[in-house]
Amino acid sequence: MKTVNNVKLENFSDEYLEVLKSFELPADQAKFTALPSKYFEVTEGQYRIVIVNENEPIGFFLLHSTERVKEYSDNSNAMLLTSLSVNQTKQGKGYAKQAMFLLSDFVKSEFPNCNEIVLAVNYKNIPAQRLYSKIGYRDTGRRKMGPIGEQFIMSLLL
Repeated sequence: MKTVNNVKLENFSDEYLEVLKSFELPADQAKFTALPSKYFEVTEGQYRIVIVNENEPIGFFLLHSTERVKEYSDNSNAMLLTSLSVNQTKQGKGYAKQAMFLLSDFVKSEFPNCNEIVLAVNYKNIPAQRLYSKIGYRDTGRRKMGPIGEQFIMSLLL
């Protein structure tokens, strides 16, 4: 598996459970995402991905190949990215950006039929919008109402 500055993406395993349970986020971020502890049980078509730095879980996100993807893309080969977070104690070191740079190759390897990653980002979440834009996501022009307001639908073609 490819790494960037000792950061790699791995499928969830129980060895990461205790550290993932301890994740915390500042209140200004917690309103935009969910902590990994919300996803210790997932349904078919949901894939828990752990961001690992030097064998320590530092971040987490979920990929979906469920019916929910249709709310974001008409592409039957798209996957939806949700719940990206980096543990509060590990923030500010570029880990989220590094993980998102690795995501294309990870998805091509793990999900070879996928040719697009879509996500929704809250219009108030400027840091996340900047991050996704730097990685190459583009605003699709689609909008969706989320729990705390309008969300921009962004897409990355693989």
